[in-house]
Amino acid sequence: MTPDQLAAAIRHAVVTAIAEGDLALEPSMVPDEITVERPRNPEHGDYATNVALQLAKPAGTNPRAVAELVAVRLRDVAGIEDVDIAGPGFLNITLDAATLGELARSVVVAGETYGRIDRYAGQKYDVEFISANPTGPLHLGHTRWAAVGDAIARVLEAAGAEVAREFYINDRGVQMDKFGMSLEARALGVEPPEGGYQGGYVDELAQQIVAADPAILDLVGDARWEAFREAGYALQLQQQKDVLDHFNTHFDVWYSERSLHSSGAVERGFEKLREQGHMFEADGAVWLRTSDFDDDKDRVLVKADGELTYFASDTAYYLDKRSRGFDVNIYLLGADHHGYVNRLRAVSACAGDDPDVNIEVLIGQLVKMVKGGEEVRLSKRAGNMITLEDLVDEVGVDAARYSLIRYPVDSPLVLDLDLLVSRSNDNPVFYVQYAHARISSVLRGAADLGIDWRSADADLSLLTHERETALLGLIGELPRVVATASELREPHRVARYLEELANGYHKFYDVCRVLPMADAELEPINVSRLWLCAAARQTLANGLGMLGVTAPERM
Repeated sequence: MTPDQLAAAIRHAVVTAIAEGDLALEPSMVPDEITVERPRNPEHGDYATNVALQLAKPAGTNPRAVAELVAVRLRDVAGIEDVDIAGPGFLNITLDAATLGELARSVVVAGETYGRIDRYAGQKYDVEFISANPTGPLHLGHTRWAAVGDAIARVLEAAGAEVAREFYINDRGVQMDKFGMSLEARALGVEPPEGGYQGGYVDELAQQIVAADPAILDLVGDARWEAFREAGYALQLQQQKDVLDHFNTHFDVWYSERSLHSSGAVERGFEKLREQGHMFEADGAVWLRTSDFDDDKDRVLVKADGELTYFASDTAYYLDKRSRGFDVNIYLLGADHHGYVNRLRAVSACAGDDPDVNIEVLIGQLVKMVKGGEEVRLSKRAGNMITLEDLVDEVGVDAARYSLIRYPVDSPLVLDLDLLVSRSNDNPVFYVQYAHARISSVLRGAADLGIDWRSADADLSLLTHERETALLGLIGELPRVVATASELREPHRVARYLEELANGYHKFYDVCRVLPMADAELEPINVSRLWLCAAARQTLANGLGMLGVTAPERM
């Protein structure tokens, strides 16, 4: 019995008590999702729920009375060995050994689908992250979002949602022009203009452009730097795509800001806002009345000289996403974008949407790297920043992704490069991956001994050792972890869970022999423990997959 199945049994017991007139509640008052958790003390049973405390007040009675009504019905459920009432009304539930052990078989049979739930089935999510200018390499801040944004999308997919990963290409405006002028200057052997782009990559791009099209130097006036801008744009965007692909982050949509304007999306967005009655004119400019929806001031869409503001693009872009059928639009922005939270929510409200439902803005804090106790400050190519490539070159894709994901994004992060390349239990990604590789080694050992554990008549009720039941309990937690991580948009919860699971496996392996001793007969417990090992391995692999991190067979 999985925790989800147990939660369903608890809910059925509550609904039955209502239907039989023992509990004075409307069925609609029973929560759709019942909280079921592992007790900290194993002596308190396999699972616990606080449902009686939740329902007591609306039922007009005390929690222990509600708990007894639920407990008496749960005791008749097949697979439940005992139900105790603790404290003010907590229900502590013990499963019988066979039921608990069968979880291992169900996980192995489910395979890659284990841990997936249908909480967001039928919902379409757009997760927009990184969204860098195509004017240089992706830096360390982008790298954090490259890992976390992709992991959020993966966890949402595991929760049943249809998800599009979207990269908004800032390919319009002054910065693009300065990029073109900087490339032109480097090709001509002079310094870039004030506010232009520096770094070795600018020289490299300029050389590539000239090598591919020597005639570009014969152009005159604005035509030359504009040609450098377009050529540099294409090369730099492709470089970003290649780096992200190598980092195991793949986007479904690369959305050009230029196309937003050329496609008429801005005009269509303005038309929508006019229909809602939130656009107005003042001082020769066109404004959006965002102050009606918790923004600190109204925002200009079109300046008095007719030029569109950046906010006009932001507004039209949100409306374009909604027109493409996305129910929830998640923005992942850097630490310097706090001001965007209320204004984007206000845009949603001005469009007639519910900003508590249709839009979410997550703010990520800064990242720095240290090596040998000293902060790493400069890139070899970019000059004034650390790039995604720099990090991957130092520690590899898996260690980089895992370490960036395993912390909440709203807190600053310091990456210790020496730790991330170490093959020790102090390195979290090594610790988790080693557990998967260790189990793979055990299963290979079983095959070498000719043990066909999948076809054997396994008695999983034999898994009664405290380390076995603890490991089964941890394995059963994955669906709940996915539910919480997807709801809170916090994939670091999956990483921390995997570390707890790996620890549970290592403790089990240290005291429970899996394979028979040399020349010893194969015992039923050996087969049962191989099923448990396989279930733990599958759970680790599925969790690592939700982070975009590999599950190695050997290390």
